[in-house]
This record gives sequence, C-alpha cells and structure tokens, in this order.
Amino acid sequence: MSDGQRASRPGGRTARVRAEVLGAVEAELAEHGYDGLTIDGVAARSGVHRTTVYRRWKTVAGLLVDLLRAGLDDAWEPADTGTLEGDLIRLNREVHAALTEEPSVTRAVIAASFRTPEAAEALTAFWADRYRRSAVVVRRAVDRGEVAASVDPHEVVVAATAPLYHQLVLLRQPLSRAAADRYARAAAVAARSGLGSSHA
Repeated sequence: MSDGQRASRPGGRTARVRAEVLGAVEAELAEHGYDGLTIDGVAARSGVHRTTVYRRWKTVAGLLVDLLRAGLDDAWEPADTGTLEGDLIRLNREVHAALTEEPSVTRAVIAASFRTPEAAEALTAFWADRYRRSAVVVRRAVDRGEVAASVDPHEVVVAATAPLYHQLVLLRQPLSRAAADRYARAAAVAARSGLGSSHA
C-alpha cells in the first residue's frame, strides 16, 4: 500500500507504536512474503519490543488483519482532475504504480491475505471501502453532466481497474501504464454510453 493508502493515525505513543509496527509489517511482507513474516522480525525492524508486539497483536495473522483495517481509517480519496476520463486515468495510475513497484507491498498483502479467513475478510472490507470511495469520480461526472445519473459508479470503477488486477496479480504478466490509461479511457466511454444504467 502506498503512503496515501496508509492510515492517518492520531498522535500519542500507542498510535506511534502501531504506525511503526505496521510499517515494519509492510516492509517484511514485501521482502519475505507471508511465510517469512514473523513477530520477532517485525519487532526487530520496528524497534518495538517483541513483548509489546506479542501482547497487542498476538499472531502474524493479527498483524496482517490490523494492517488492512488501518487502511479503512486513512484519508485517501481519488484525484479530481475535472473530467471522468482524467479521474479514472489517475486512479488507474495509482493502482498500476502500487502493483508494479518492486517490491510491491500491495501484491504481497493481497497474496498473504488469503492465508487466513480473518485476513481474507479484512481484505474484502478494505476493497469494499476503496471502491466506495472511488465511486465519487462517477458522482462528480454526474454533477458535471458528463454521464447520466442512472450510471452505476461501482461498475464504472470496476471496469477501469479490474483489468490491472487481472493482468498483474492473477496472470502475473506485465502491463504498461499506457495500457492502464487505455482501460481507464474505455471505462469512461462506457460510462458515457450508460454502463450499468437501468436504461442501458
């Protein structure tokens, strides 16, 4: 997850400890994967005493779940470029950057999250939240008169972003940023044609 995806946490020692530990979880996941993620490794990397980590998070799965839950509290929102196409391109570029950076924390978290039911549930909640926030790009387009009010915001965002996850995560094949831009433009065109509309 990018800096923009991390939670904006309130001040205080507890919040600082959480931020340090979850930052270490991200780094350890990206470098070693879920099988290499240990409480001792996170404690060493974060500088937080292992007893504190054990007491608060208890297990490796607990660390991963809290990392995902932290994303629900951050201040991320999609950019407002003034057009639906521009907004979807910016959104796809963020997704593309997160999935193609090396090492990719996002890919590592996705892979790790299917190792435990609790983490899988937390990942589902994280994505649901991100799609809810991303829907604003379509609502803004409706307000500007670019698309009809009957267009389904969720379908538009999925149409733009899903090909990136399919290619880069499921198929593990390269995808250029130019291709990511094309998928965004295609979703914008589909939205203008009434994608997801009850009248489409």
